[in-house]
Amino acid sequence: MTSRYWVVSLPVENSASSVWNRLQEQISKHSFDTPLYRFNIPSLRVGTLDSLLALSDDLVKSNNFIEGVSHKTRRQIEEFERLSGVESNALTVDGVPVDSYLTRFVWDEAKYPTMSPLKEIVDSIHSQVVKIEDDLKVRVAEYNNVRSQLNAINRKQSGSLAVRDLSDLVKTEDIIISEHLITLPAIVPKYSQKDWLASYETLTNYVVPRSSKKLYEDNEYALYTVTLFKRVADNFRTNARVFKRVADNFRTNAREKGFQIRDFEYSPEAQESRKQELERLVRDQENLRSSLLQWCYTSYGEVFSSWMHFCAIRVFAESILRYGLPPSFLACVLSPTTKSEKKVRSILEGFCDNSNSTHWKSEDEMGGIFGLGGDADTYPYPSFTINLV
Repeated sequence: MTSRYWVVSLPVENSASSVWNRLQEQISKHSFDTPLYRFNIPSLRVGTLDSLLALSDDLVKSNNFIEGVSHKTRRQIEEFERLSGVESNALTVDGVPVDSYLTRFVWDEAKYPTMSPLKEIVDSIHSQVVKIEDDLKVRVAEYNNVRSQLNAINRKQSGSLAVRDLSDLVKTEDIIISEHLITLPAIVPKYSQKDWLASYETLTNYVVPRSSKKLYEDNEYALYTVTLFKRVADNFRTNARVFKRVADNFRTNAREKGFQIRDFEYSPEAQESRKQELERLVRDQENLRSSLLQWCYTSYGEVFSSWMHFCAIRVFAESILRYGLPPSFLACVLSPTTKSEKKVRSILEGFCDNSNSTHWKSEDEMGGIFGLGGDADTYPYPSFTINLV
């Protein structure tokens, strides 16, 4: 698919067919590798030149907005296709490939009656695209919210031992929780494991000897458990407050040696709940991504169709402002290669060798008088570029 097209309008003095035939002949003779198509624009309501002048600035701004929404939707489609691992589908408009829709454009009279004022049609197209963009923002935000929750869980499960969730690494048999004993998880730097094994029993008086057990190791840390006495003999009985002080002392002494004692409460119920939540988020993400991708396919077609109708209005308005009334111009679509651009521009300028083009060339040198923007002020004929990607 060609990704870049020019939409241009040439003046017609007698017959549009005659200009078309001459243009075909010139392109075929001097730039045969440049595809050339007619861009069929219906007879739209002109209104007054003052109304066209007032509309001209809005046309450029709205065109940039609609083009931006088109590209944004396309990029979203490409991202979802990549994340889903699906093969990229050729984007279509009403079942027609987008490049074919452009090169064989037909005005939708049912959707945009040509007898409506141009301003009314422009506002209608703009509002439709605004609604699609708003819907896209809401849908993407909903998807990103689920994705963020899932990423947060995955980071907890795949990060280093210093931050990750330990519930999937600690099993029932690794934990002792009783009236007299409690097991704590210790995160030990990978290259300090010997220091841990040599010193953990002396970090407080209430460590169960030889109770430390290695459960897991990653690239940076090792996960050990260590068991502390919650109570000692009756004459050394401690209450919960005393034990907390013992645990805090152990935690502080461990930290001074570079070991981290993680807060951890083993709960099979909570672990099962987290597992179910993860599975739900995975399902929700896949369902949202699939439905959003289908919505983007449809919405891209709607935005692109709106864009092409908008381009038709822009060509019509700029041609009237350029060549005057009554409307007498030929609109075309070309797709020259980079090396052919200069030659094609020269051919197109050859069709503007009249008083109108001379007037516009002199005005262009002064910066243009109608403020059409885009490429229009650069050439003696209306011209702007459509980038499909």
